[in-house]
Amino acid sequence: MLPAPRHRYSFDEYLELEELSTVRHEFYSGEIYAMAGGTPEHAAMAAAVTAALGRQLSSGRCRVYSSDLRVRVLATGLATYPDVTVVCGPSERDPRSKTHVTNPRVLVEVLSDATAEYDRGEKLEHYRQIVALEAVVLIDHRTPRVDLWTRGADGWTMKQFSSTQVVPLDAIGAGLAVDEVYAAARDA
Repeated sequence: MLPAPRHRYSFDEYLELEELSTVRHEFYSGEIYAMAGGTPEHAAMAAAVTAALGRQLSSGRCRVYSSDLRVRVLATGLATYPDVTVVCGPSERDPRSKTHVTNPRVLVEVLSDATAEYDRGEKLEHYRQIVALEAVVLIDHRTPRVDLWTRGADGWTMKQFSSTQVVPLDAIGAGLAVDEVYAAARDA
């Protein structure tokens, strides 16, 4: 017996589904993927990052968004919900969807067992195609380890940060104290 053929969705079909759905989905290459729910620790860490960056950027041109903001990678077609997004200046929207921004300056993902490999691999590669993007922050969910990917004149480079260190987000003039992010998850 042959497996049933997969249905390929258009981006417009994805948008229609997403507007009616109570569950979030990613879209890539005609496929729609349900996004897993997070743990209290995951939510607390993402909220700590949002709060810390929000305090530091409150009087400037950059705005911090929670995971409710949709991001579209025009070069690859990925549509997703990063845990934290920073946009500087006016947001630019996908021409086909006014709910998806295309010009994040910084993206933050709090990893989980289910998403760590994808977030560090394929998803990161998609993110690196965003022209306006200058930094991606990947926060390990188990140990105080933060990977900072930054775009420079010679391409993308990665540095790791751990307990007692501050992750420098030069692209937005801010920093993240690693211990502050992990402290939020201790009592979650």
